[in-house]
Amino acid sequence: MKPTVHDIARSAGVSLATVDRVLNGRPGVRHVTRERVEGAISALGYVRDVAAANLAKSRTYSFVFILPMNDNPFMISLADEVRGAIGRSGAERTGIRVVDVPPFDPSALVGALEAVLVEKPAGIAFVAIDTPEVRDAVARLAGAGIAMVTLVSDLPDSARDHYAGIDNIAAGRTAASLMGRFLAGRSGTVAVLAGSMLVRDHRERLEGFSAVLQDTFPDVRILSVLEGRDDPELAEMLVADALRRHPEISGIYSLGAGNRGLIRAVQSREADRRPLVIAHELTAPTRAALTDGIIDAVLNQDAGHEVRSAIRVLKAKADGLPVITAQERIRIDIFLKDNLP
Repeated sequence: MKPTVHDIARSAGVSLATVDRVLNGRPGVRHVTRERVEGAISALGYVRDVAAANLAKSRTYSFVFILPMNDNPFMISLADEVRGAIGRSGAERTGIRVVDVPPFDPSALVGALEAVLVEKPAGIAFVAIDTPEVRDAVARLAGAGIAMVTLVSDLPDSARDHYAGIDNIAAGRTAASLMGRFLAGRSGTVAVLAGSMLVRDHRERLEGFSAVLQDTFPDVRILSVLEGRDDPELAEMLVADALRRHPEISGIYSLGAGNRGLIRAVQSREADRRPLVIAHELTAPTRAALTDGIIDAVLNQDAGHEVRSAIRVLKAKADGLPVITAQERIRIDIFLKDNLP
């Protein structure tokens, strides 16, 4: 049974009127009380059903998702989740369209944003690339009154309205803590495989990873970042070359995609000379590599939660309603061989 506003009021120990004020962003609620209500909303998994109200108003929301497309399994899963939302569009009163762009290509992303600006949809969700030209395009869309949510990789201090994704600095710090503990205090050399330093999520993961190793595991040395552009063939070549040139490598942190190539490069080494590997996103290749002991840990984010969150936020912006922060927080899941779902 879905939780109701009565359940929220009972859990938070407040009146229905207070719950209503929090849900609708009205004043007159103390900060501590608001936090208690939002905590109850998050714990109960309450999701506002605005579909019925919008049905009565005959309102349809037009949204565009701009997604980088190659054979990155996580981005494919993100697109699958958007297609699932399109399948529910009749019940949810949404009209959703997907625009594909090449990955790590600021000009292509700007072109897609400019093309969407002509359509004037109610909202746009996109995977950001942190460059001045992208920020300028976002400012133009905001000036036209179009709500925007960044997915997976953020564009902070820009005109976007919300970010639907994990805390990438925390993810990098988590990866470093796992790496340092897996190495059991031994000195070692760690290679880092990224997609591109143009995207903020990869830069922030590296920032968090480097900070923890430097502060807590100073005997672990990080090599220069390998930028594989989330391409499995390029990633395999870069990792294999790094392992040849640095046979002392004891760990690899893959903070982007291209993991099929990484897995092949690690598998080519003798079992007793394979480095520890920590990667991102639980996909078919990383799941199999976890099971086989090629990858030691995977940090995961829920693509479905991110898509649902983006749609909820864009609807809220279109309706002039507040965003419930606790409900939209995307968690970091850690998977080992032993706890695979």
